[in-house]
Amino acid sequence: MLEIRPRGSIDGAEVVLDISRLLSRALHAMPTGVDRCEMAYATDLIERIPDRLSFSALHPAGAYGRLSWPAVRQFLSSTGARWRHGGKIDPLTLKVSALRHWTALWPKPVPAARRPRVYLQASPHHLERGDKVRAILRRENAAFVCLVHDVIPIVHPEYAREDGAMKHLARIRSVADHAAGIVSNSAATEEALIPFLQAVGHRPELRIAHLGVDVPDMIDARKGGDAPGIDGPYFVCVATIEPRKNHLLLLNIWRRLIERHGHAAPKLVLIGRRGWENEQIVDMLDRCATLKGHVIEYGGLPDRQMRSLMAGARALLLPSFAEGFGMPVTEALIARVPVIASDLGALMEAGGAAADYLDPLDGFGWMDAILDYAKPDSARRAAQLERIRDWRPPSWRAHLDTVMELVDAVAERPAMA
Repeated sequence: MLEIRPRGSIDGAEVVLDISRLLSRALHAMPTGVDRCEMAYATDLIERIPDRLSFSALHPAGAYGRLSWPAVRQFLSSTGARWRHGGKIDPLTLKVSALRHWTALWPKPVPAARRPRVYLQASPHHLERGDKVRAILRRENAAFVCLVHDVIPIVHPEYAREDGAMKHLARIRSVADHAAGIVSNSAATEEALIPFLQAVGHRPELRIAHLGVDVPDMIDARKGGDAPGIDGPYFVCVATIEPRKNHLLLLNIWRRLIERHGHAAPKLVLIGRRGWENEQIVDMLDRCATLKGHVIEYGGLPDRQMRSLMAGARALLLPSFAEGFGMPVTEALIARVPVIASDLGALMEAGGAAADYLDPLDGFGWMDAILDYAKPDSARRAAQLERIRDWRPPSWRAHLDTVMELVDAVAERPAMA
């Protein structure tokens, strides 16, 4: 059946956007940062290059191929709605919806290329399978462009799952072996990636493009919403609960604050699912009586509630030990919420001159900053609010501008397989 697409320019290479990650996450009510990236690529490119764009995926059942445009658009719309109302979707409804989409998005054969073709991937999905990547590129007869989010599991294996370092190393090797172009989400990520490219003697086209943020939604969050009410001043930390995010620092600080100030201590709101290798953190959350009532945990919230909670906070706290970029930083600053973050290069790229930065091991410095920001007349907080006025957020449009410039640059190269 002929698929009707919006009319647009047909100049340039065909772009095959892989949405395997989104398809694999159809059973999850709430998105990760990588999920949001793949969604941003899909929605932007649909508007930008409709007549040059095709969709593909490695289906959860194992088959690879092209996807129906109408089915993709319906899937993207349904996924966006699920993220907005994730906390209100029961598991059975979620499963039925996933099965319906997986059926509608069963892969079709790859047509012969009629012009240069670029296979574009915004997630690490299946990159650890070098043979599969090679087979896909041969079938597509395409040059490969991908977004690299970080190399943290390799350079910091202590923060990864048990097999995380080896799995991520296999992903980066696939990128090093096959990519004609690589987009890094920060200069810090590119700097960490270059040694792996040099090790195999590969010199792809490199670009840096900071991740965008949904500006209208974050601005609307300042107007309030249906977020749970929090009495008194509070701080938020938006991050998966895992050792790399350094929740343990915050929990120990809050125990000390409560011991010293009792009910006058500010509250801490943790937004993020429980991850891995986090036994000590979970023990404090579940068993430390002192923290009860002052540390509030939300394993997952619909986007609107998360943004409303962030908008009312005294500051976003992000004391991470390692990051690829730092989307919560940009989301907070757009909502005019101050940020106190680790002095990592990636986070400083995200927050620029607006945010305050501290060493992630400086417990006393973090405690002093939290106490100061909790005051209604905090001079440090007021100074940051002034700096935020001059801060300019990264946009998905600018990010995709860089991606498309790279796509066009590699389009005439021979396919790398």
